[in-house]
Amino acid sequence: MKKELKGQIIESISAQLKAYPNFYVTDIAGLNAGQTSKLRRECFEAGIVLNVVKNTLFAHVLNATDNEEMKSLVETLVGNTAIMYTEVPSAPGKLIKKLQKEGFTKPVVKGAYVQECVFIGEDKLDQLASIKTKEELIGDIIALLQSPIQRVVSALENASEGKADDEKIGSAKPAAEAPAEAPVEAPAAPAAPAEAPVEEAPAAEAPAKEEAPAVEAAPAAEAPAAE
Repeated sequence: MKKELKGQIIESISAQLKAYPNFYVTDIAGLNAGQTSKLRRECFEAGIVLNVVKNTLFAHVLNATDNEEMKSLVETLVGNTAIMYTEVPSAPGKLIKKLQKEGFTKPVVKGAYVQECVFIGEDKLDQLASIKTKEELIGDIIALLQSPIQRVVSALENASEGKADDEKIGSAKPAAEAPAEAPVEAPAAPAAPAEAPVEEAPAAEAPAKEEAPAVEAAPAAEAPAAE
């Protein structure tokens, strides 16, 4: 490869790394023409830029950066290498998992630089596919902050509804208690006649009044003794 061409490729790789904050180092060797065409189409639809690169040239660009984390990906540049540039951190991971479900054995993740962190190894695919964007994380934080407020509002609404129900029950109680008082007073009415036998005492005093004539009979017998 001519020096001028190498220079152009290095500049192109450098420009891609500056344009996209995230990239995956993958192996796509072994895909047939139809699979390769489908992969490129799927990448385009997901906003992913797919480029096959020479390991030596990509390593040259990584080593020229001041990013030590990024330099550690040089060890993954073995065999066939295709770079998947993306703005959405999880997009390539999700796409690879989708293709695997459809029977694809490639791409295989060799490494990735996502959100200023390095991931090395095929076993990091699930982790990469689950990474959220900053916007998604902010949305989650806002939801968490709003959740206590929503619970407080809900509690206040429930308390207000409960108070309204109590007031309705309270206003309904007098009407419900009125019939209940009538049976209680009904047995109290016969209690007044029960006191009538106490008035039998004057009936016992009647014989006492009849003893008065017996006491007054003595003066009537004393009249002949005076002569």
